[in-house]
Amino acid sequence: MLEQAKWIGCGTDMGEVCPEFMRTVEVNGEVKAAVLSITAVGVYEAFLNGTRIGNFVLAPGCTVYRERLQYQDYDVKALLKKENILTVTVGTGWHRGRISEKSMDIHQMPAAVIACLEIIYEDGRTERIATDENWKVRRSRIVFSDFYDGETCDASLPECPYDNVKLLEHMDKKRLISQEGEIVCEHERLKPVRYFVTPAGEKVIDFGQNLAGYVEFHVNAHKGDRVVISHGEILDKEGNVYTENYRTAKAKLTYICSEGEQTYKPRLTFYGFRYIRLDEFPGEANLNDFTAIALYSDMKRTGRIACGHKGINRLVENTLWSQRSNFIDIPTDCPQRDERMGWTGDAQVFCKTASYHYHVLKFFRKWLADVRVEQYEDGMICDVVPNYWKMRRGSAAWGDVIAIAPWQMYLTYGDEKVLEENFDAMKKWVDYITRDSAHPYLWTCKSDQKKLWGKHYGDWLAQDAPYGSYIGATDVDLVASAFYANSVSLLVKTGRVLSRDMSEYEELHENIVKTFRQTFALNTQTAHVLALRFGLTEHPEETAAELVRMIRGNGNRLQTGFVGTPYLLHVLSENGYKDTAYDLLLQEEFPSWLYEVNRGATTIWEHWDGVRDDGTIWSKDMNSYNHYAYGCVMDWIYEAAAGIRTMEEYPGFEKVRICPLPDERLGWLKVSLETAHGRIISGWVCQEGGVRYEISTPVDAVVVIDGKEHLVGKGDYIFYGDL
Repeated sequence: MLEQAKWIGCGTDMGEVCPEFMRTVEVNGEVKAAVLSITAVGVYEAFLNGTRIGNFVLAPGCTVYRERLQYQDYDVKALLKKENILTVTVGTGWHRGRISEKSMDIHQMPAAVIACLEIIYEDGRTERIATDENWKVRRSRIVFSDFYDGETCDASLPECPYDNVKLLEHMDKKRLISQEGEIVCEHERLKPVRYFVTPAGEKVIDFGQNLAGYVEFHVNAHKGDRVVISHGEILDKEGNVYTENYRTAKAKLTYICSEGEQTYKPRLTFYGFRYIRLDEFPGEANLNDFTAIALYSDMKRTGRIACGHKGINRLVENTLWSQRSNFIDIPTDCPQRDERMGWTGDAQVFCKTASYHYHVLKFFRKWLADVRVEQYEDGMICDVVPNYWKMRRGSAAWGDVIAIAPWQMYLTYGDEKVLEENFDAMKKWVDYITRDSAHPYLWTCKSDQKKLWGKHYGDWLAQDAPYGSYIGATDVDLVASAFYANSVSLLVKTGRVLSRDMSEYEELHENIVKTFRQTFALNTQTAHVLALRFGLTEHPEETAAELVRMIRGNGNRLQTGFVGTPYLLHVLSENGYKDTAYDLLLQEEFPSWLYEVNRGATTIWEHWDGVRDDGTIWSKDMNSYNHYAYGCVMDWIYEAAAGIRTMEEYPGFEKVRICPLPDERLGWLKVSLETAHGRIISGWVCQEGGVRYEISTPVDAVVVIDGKEHLVGKGDYIFYGDL
């Protein structure tokens, strides 16, 4: 329907004020159907006769705008009257806000709207009201809005008169695409758990949960009174709201009141927070007048985990909240500071856990389309997508998302389309590595690329990193070559599924494995983990035993970072060291998952030591407290502790292998997973005299208890002890 529509913008410069576009519409007859098709340069909010259209918050979402801009279709029949006013308010969002300021090709584009309202009458007539010179525009009461810095609404302002719009003839419609991803909308509504005054005299409200979204508040005020709210994730050692880790992001909400009772929530931005500080507020704050609203993509919950260990249950919730907070249309690193980028490394680390917690196939297919668009001609995959930072580097374990994520989506959901869509991009990525390396059959850096902040991130944020470095002690060439081998392996598997001739890449993989074994010594936890996980060690039993010795020698504590942690527990349990895997899972000393939990974390931290034992802050430079990557440990609970695994030859859980690994320290475990074929349940209870197992499967399954295989068909099966 947008063929007839024209891009419209502001006739005069409005500065930081969000424009409101308007069109009056007269209905002449009985309406059979009415659909509004619309998108904007920025994020928009549309109203018909004062009622919000749809529940998509931050529409049209985030894509590589220079080539892909989604439009939305809304059924608005129920909102139409005889005389109608259609308004659209446009904020900066991803397209024009500070988040994209390094991408001047899109950042400098003006606020704009393109829309068409199609009305079909009962008598067969069709009327289309499209954006053109007959629309009007004015300054809205949202005088400032930005993802990093927040939003300012001046409700005391009188309504501005409307002015003429400007036709933006230079803007084409070639990049418009219909909605592909899940919409972003409001979900949980959280009431405060306490109000307190800090040692610094700050008035603070605690919602008890770190989240991404915004606060809705109610206030009875005089015209001109101000509500100013700052957001924070944690309290510092003294108990004051800590905001330095937001870096340059102001993350403020400012509301200038009208007269009387009023309710407000931000309309065109979002925040990451647990605490709000009332920098200004008229009168006394009433906790009942504040609500935190969680915002994230509208995904269906599919996985559930519960056990007899309070700390692990909290850890499960932390991973869920970090996924929600960072799945706001794209998979981001963090939702609070001046970043919020679609980091490819974080996404590949967490995509398996993400696909078990929630149904994310649609979410990832949409984002992977943007990954392909951002792929350079030589095959390099950039580190963030969309590439707002204009980065020209392709790092191991980051660019490998183009192989890892599609394969995982295929395994979880059994949909070959995701492989078909990404096969060519996978191949281009592998071919890029082959050409880029300084040595054949490895991915090694040239000498000028080995400096800090060189080509690769290595084992990012590992605990064995040298002082002053974020990059762990594992040789970056070893990490890169290991992921090279893995991506070639996944490319080969993908090609086989798609009936392609993969003999060239099968030979390449054999040579990579052979050369890796001849080249690298394994001297860190992560090096051992990668060699085991990717089949790169000639002697897996010895490698696994040495890994265990390293862990034991470190006090049953890990040293791994973004690269090693996702596979650490898996390689231990797969090689007969289930107890060591549980030792790490249940470790409470730093560094560990429960270290964070015991310090009050309600989401996953970016750093193992985001807050030290003495309450001091690790760093203000790069220290998010809502960063899902290390939450990847949940896929071990699904696949190993509960033992639910799909078979590669039967993707999407068409058939399943269930091999639970009980541990009495958990007491009991129950995991359920909704699949395309129904719900799988695997649980166990440790009790005197043995272990009681409960298995429920909607498909044929191989159930393994104490090393013994049992073929079971569809239905419920309860096993007691040894079969």
